[in-house]
Amino acid sequence: MMSMAPKPNAAPATPSLAPRPAAPGAAAPLGVPARPPARPEAAERRTLVVGRGISLQGTVSDAERLVVEGTVESEMIQAAELFVAPTGVFRGEVQVEDAEIAGLFDGTISARGSLTIRGTGKVTGTARYRKLSVEEGGQVSGRMEMITEGSAAPAPRVMAAPVEA
Repeated sequence: MMSMAPKPNAAPATPSLAPRPAAPGAAAPLGVPARPPARPEAAERRTLVVGRGISLQGTVSDAERLVVEGTVESEMIQAAELFVAPTGVFRGEVQVEDAEIAGLFDGTISARGSLTIRGTGKVTGTARYRKLSVEEGGQVSGRMEMITEGSAAPAPRVMAAPVEA
């Protein structure tokens, strides 16, 4: 007679969805505090991933988050977030809220929030940003412009040689 091992009590590893928010004006269940509507998490955003070994040329619209692991060449992209992976190459122009560059960016980037250049990242061209962070090993060459609250136009900072932090 063959005996079977008991099944573990753990639930299967399947993605779980957060409970849906109550309809506007509906009361929260007893004992549960009402939560204000939160900004969508990165996983819930409309995300376009250009995978390793894939090339994309053209215009991207309605993507909230762009992840570049391959190559993207675009005249203009507007998104909330841009992530260029260490294997990624982005050539063109992009306007985003926040950007993280771990690969190669060649063109014009405008980050209304923060621009982070990782140790493996290289930015060539024009970078406009409100907050800049460059890790050790990260490279920046070209025109750097800080976006400030009081100025109508960004204050330019021109860098003639690559900067290695």
